[in-house]
Amino acid sequence: MLAPQWTRKWQCIMDIAFTNRLSYKQARTTVLVGFVLGTLLSLVQIALDYASEDASIDREIRALLQISHNTASRIAYNIDAELAQELTLGLLQSPAVVGARLSDNNNVVLSSVERPFAQSRYRMVSDFLFGESRQFEDILHLDHMPTEFIGSLRLNVDTYTFGSRFLKRAQITLINGFVRSLALAGILLIIFYVNLTRPLVEVIRSLSTRDPRDSSQAPLPCPPSHENDEIGVLVRVANQQFQNVTTEFIRRREAEDRLTDHLNELEDIVSARTTELKASNLRLSQSNEELQIARSTALDMAHARSAFLANMSHEIRTPLNGLLGMLALSMDGPLNAEQRQQLSIAHDSGKVLVELLNDILDLSKFNAGQLEMERIPFDLGSLIEDTANLLSQNAAPSVELTCLIAPDFPAMVLGDPTRVRQIVSNLLSNALKFTRSGRVDVRLEHDNQADRVRIEVCDTGIGIAQDAQARIFQPFTQAEAAITRQFGGTGLGLALTHNLCEAMNGYLSIQSQTGLGSRFCAELPLPVHQPACATPLLRGRVVVVSAANSGLSELLGSLLPAWGIDYKRWGRDEHSPGLQMDGLPDLLITDCPECLLGMRPGTNGPILLVTAYGNFMPGDQLSALAPLQQQARPLARNTLYQTLSRVLHEVEPTAIEVPPEAFTPLRRSNILLVEDNPVNQLVAKGMLSKLGCDVTVASHGVEALDCLESSAFDLVLMDCNMPVMDGYEATRQIRRSGRWPDLPIIALTANAMPEERERCRASGMSDYLAKPFRKGELIHLLDQWIPVTQT
Repeated sequence: MLAPQWTRKWQCIMDIAFTNRLSYKQARTTVLVGFVLGTLLSLVQIALDYASEDASIDREIRALLQISHNTASRIAYNIDAELAQELTLGLLQSPAVVGARLSDNNNVVLSSVERPFAQSRYRMVSDFLFGESRQFEDILHLDHMPTEFIGSLRLNVDTYTFGSRFLKRAQITLINGFVRSLALAGILLIIFYVNLTRPLVEVIRSLSTRDPRDSSQAPLPCPPSHENDEIGVLVRVANQQFQNVTTEFIRRREAEDRLTDHLNELEDIVSARTTELKASNLRLSQSNEELQIARSTALDMAHARSAFLANMSHEIRTPLNGLLGMLALSMDGPLNAEQRQQLSIAHDSGKVLVELLNDILDLSKFNAGQLEMERIPFDLGSLIEDTANLLSQNAAPSVELTCLIAPDFPAMVLGDPTRVRQIVSNLLSNALKFTRSGRVDVRLEHDNQADRVRIEVCDTGIGIAQDAQARIFQPFTQAEAAITRQFGGTGLGLALTHNLCEAMNGYLSIQSQTGLGSRFCAELPLPVHQPACATPLLRGRVVVVSAANSGLSELLGSLLPAWGIDYKRWGRDEHSPGLQMDGLPDLLITDCPECLLGMRPGTNGPILLVTAYGNFMPGDQLSALAPLQQQARPLARNTLYQTLSRVLHEVEPTAIEVPPEAFTPLRRSNILLVEDNPVNQLVAKGMLSKLGCDVTVASHGVEALDCLESSAFDLVLMDCNMPVMDGYEATRQIRRSGRWPDLPIIALTANAMPEERERCRASGMSDYLAKPFRKGELIHLLDQWIPVTQT
């Protein structure tokens, strides 16, 4: 029964299409190569024939002119028009000549004859190869007067006579090559069939009649004359494989017998194990039920945590909005530098609370996989200087905080400024917390080749042990328990910073030794949005009196030469002799208040004292050492440049500073503020009034609907959580009414969780503003939804 099936299988294999046979493939390949080579050789032969034919045109016509030269010379000399006519008509009998003209030495035409060009469908090819016609001219003279011009004989030749002759020869050459290729193909096909295909077919036919499981069959016969070539090797290998298969079949039969015995034993074992499996399944069912209960409990705890974070965010952000808003309103008024610095520190301290709250919420978002990154242009250098200035109040009195930004750092980069500020703030806060003396430096560089930003925070603090460096990036973890008792902290900062760097496709590295300080390096892929701006050069001589290893010396040594200033540094003990030797500078900069009394007798020029804000000199000492200016460290680039511009160009500084927001364009718009908290009402109304807006206040959603019925508004600021009617329901009713389809409604909420934004948009609100908000954020929002009116 199996043998016929095996035979049918091999018969199907033998039904090979003609185009798939080896003889055909071999012949096809050989003929293709021969045809290409033959064609190339034919083309070479045609090209040589073309060159010969092209030369023969000129050669034959020149010969014709030479034959006619003496006769044409005598006719031109005798001026015999009748003989000239006979000569030109005779020349016209040549197949190639289509025009002949004989003229005397005065260019008088003695005879001119023409006939039409020959026409043919191949003429275009001939004209392309040889040109349509060629003109030949023979200057006539007598043998005894070779220099005397007596006339000329001009012939117009039709090249088609020669071109048709060439095309016929080329056609015969190509056809001959094609016929030879066909003949070669037939011969090779027969040879390959006899020597290759037919022996293989005989082997296949013998294979098709064999049953590999039958050990009594004779070996495959080898075709005659192929015992020592590849076919003979194939037959010997096939016979060896058949022998191996037969031996394997015998071994398998023996193995099947042994397997049957084992199966009988396994049936007994399986029946015993089945009882055990039933008991195990029962225990697994109970475990699954317990796991399901644990999963439900975990989900409930996750929802409870989200609800707790949302409520905590709302309860903390509401009073912070009032605190920061009132401070921002106070800073908008006319203030001197000291008052503005004090209010700025109070405002920045409130922002630290907001950032701590954001750290907690961001860590929760990381765990939930809901953190989103922005990609907007921002000034990273100014961001780092602002962050360092904010945290400078945390520096110990003997710690020097310095921002060292490369002079060629780009003006703007692309990225998420909020997340980058968190990274810098967390690293710098840790450095200041654990450093009691020495330096804390923030270095900023840009790698042009990799298009990455490197932010380094270096300190001379207590350092971190090698075994503790791996676990400090875990939440709520510090290097040692004693550190928490001595320095405080939640242990969230480095964990969040590490997660933020990875979320931005960057990385955070650390190098530290106990007692020698630490260096944290964050490398972030922040592409350049705007390259560094060229700063107008300043002129003047500036002497810096500071230690060689101080941060001020390093900062000024990098910036002042780049701004075109003649810069020199003197140590604290050598400033008096140096000043006497070099002459009086235009400005003296120092970070040593104790050295001022020794400096003033040696110079009458202005002095700039750079020190911590808490170490500012009182007013009576300032008057005694005038002209003297004080700047708090860390010294920002823009602040230093403005100070140098005023001093070196003798521009008097004003005592009262007007904030830039005072020049904010006014918006003559009607704003409906829906807010139940009185403090938040005062904050938002104060900010909007200073922007030129007319503000109407409603305490809940019902009052907001009544206000919309009675007045027209350009924008609605809608708090979400209010008594009587909350902001969500009020917005839904406004949208359902259809009377204000294009009215912008902006959500005001202290809930910073991601789902809150989606909930606001689902209710019909146009945009979202989280509390506490800054005046700049409010201005940006109004710019987006309300056109500006300049006043």
